Amino acid sequence: MHKPIVAFIDSVHPSLWESLEALGFQCEDYSKSLEKEIERNYHTFKGIVLRSKYRITAEVIEKCNQLKFIARSGSGMENIDVSAAEKKGVLCINSPEGNRDALAEHTLGMLLMLFNKLHIANQEVKSGVWRREENRGVELKGKTVGLIGYGVMGKAFAQRLKGFEVEVIAFDKFKSSFSDENAKEVSWEEFTRKSDIISLHVNYLPDNEYFVNSTFFEQFKKPVYFINTARGKCVETKALLEAIDQGKVLGACLDVIEFESVSFENDYTSPLLKELISKPEVVLSPHVAGWTTESYIKLSEFLFKKINENINLINS
Repeated sequence: MHKPIVAFIDSVHPSLWESLEALGFQCEDYSKSLEKEIERNYHTFKGIVLRSKYRITAEVIEKCNQLKFIARSGSGMENIDVSAAEKKGVLCINSPEGNRDALAEHTLGMLLMLFNKLHIANQEVKSGVWRREENRGVELKGKTVGLIGYGVMGKAFAQRLKGFEVEVIAFDKFKSSFSDENAKEVSWEEFTRKSDIISLHVNYLPDNEYFVNSTFFEQFKKPVYFINTARGKCVETKALLEAIDQGKVLGACLDVIEFESVSFENDYTSPLLKELISKPEVVLSPHVAGWTTESYIKLSEFLFKKINENINLINS
């Protein structure tokens, strides 16, 4: 009797492979395979494990006639047609719990770096330049941090802000009555009036592409700092650069930008990206906010936990 096959289209921590095989699955590595080779074997897949480089469309799901689950290592599900999968009875799971701690710490680190000009001071001192007044910092204490989206990631960042004596407010158009000990739910009017710092914690959906645009920044009643460790396509870079030039945005921390390809390699020919890089008010990192030694392990552990919890459904 053949064991059910789980296709690993992307590489993840090997603990997931080992745990699934111990559960009775046969794991097969397609992480270096051409798309045609993967497509030839669609009909054999009971499960698919992937990250973000491969798209699971309705057409793919239709061809995977044995498919029971799709496991996304990470948070965003934008590369999976979840609606089509669920109509076919295919379980779709992700593991934002695995990298929430990494992302929260990275977000806080970027903010502190920006406020204390560490990205500038570090390079200057290493170059033999000793400027103190020019590198005078700004304190986080007393500021109001506004979170857009209060899911797994937003909650983790709010928790990390405890102890800094800041006010944390949150706006989430998909939730209500979610205030807790770490953040207060507010209306959009209060959010735009009180926020000193805006941190984006939303998944990418076609409806929110470029929802952070010039109109967005015009709604805030005072200059703000802006953080995006969520999805690049949610923010219109041109509008952000204009807001910085106009003094509406005092500084920005960006772990994700709109120019990323699916495989997260940036197009460095973009004039807008070159302008972002040139701005001393901007701190950049290469989509690594959730990318730590620990999160690499935890992402697989949480995926396996969810697969195991649904094993009866998968085997039905």
